Amino acid sequence: MNNTTYENAVRGYTAAEALPEERAAFIRRTYVHLALAILAFGAMTFYLVGSGAGAWIAQTMLSGPYSWLIVIGLFMGVSWLAQKWALSETSKPMQYMGLILFTVAEAIVFLPLLFMATYYSGEGVVTIAKAGVVTLGLFLGLTAVVFLTKKDFSFLGPILAIGGFVALGFIVSGILFGFGLGNIFAFAMVAFAGGAILYETSNMLHRYNTKQHVAASLGLFASVALLFYYILMIFYSRD
Repeated sequence: MNNTTYENAVRGYTAAEALPEERAAFIRRTYVHLALAILAFGAMTFYLVGSGAGAWIAQTMLSGPYSWLIVIGLFMGVSWLAQKWALSETSKPMQYMGLILFTVAEAIVFLPLLFMATYYSGEGVVTIAKAGVVTLGLFLGLTAVVFLTKKDFSFLGPILAIGGFVALGFIVSGILFGFGLGNIFAFAMVAFAGGAILYETSNMLHRYNTKQHVAASLGLFASVALLFYYILMIFYSRD
């Protein structure tokens, strides 16, 4: 490590302030880890949807009137822990444990929707494939906006925080009082997830230093997974 790199790591310089070659290497590592997380997520969900264990887990998650509320609470707790581990400055294994934990949690949370899309939609797995293609297209487009404009989208942080609490309120109310949120809510969440992708991609450059590629990839993966979830829900409800 040269002196400049060492000083950047110690002082907490962001990727945008690092040397060009260091910034490029950081971005490359971040997207490689994002791709690996998506592949692991796909492999786990493929196995679980096709196995008896996955069916049992999905049925258990939807077994009672408030079971999904419990699942959401557990997922939020696991997400907080995974992000804390991924941001560890002292332990590289703990960073990877955070990314792995979050990927497993996402795979489990997706099970009910994936089962319904696979076995109860008109097109089966084609519905999932279409949602995946649309998700990829939107992700690439939003990523290009950040890199081409070079704008700092950190101002979206408070907006996303408020929007997240509002969305959570609607979800909890829907579970407690038994009403469906419908496609209008799903489209709103797609817009929310798009904002989250802009925010996390901007954070990758303006918040994280060049040693935090695992945490940066986790933030991007969370946003992509949210976008895919609600796009898949729209496709499934249409079918």
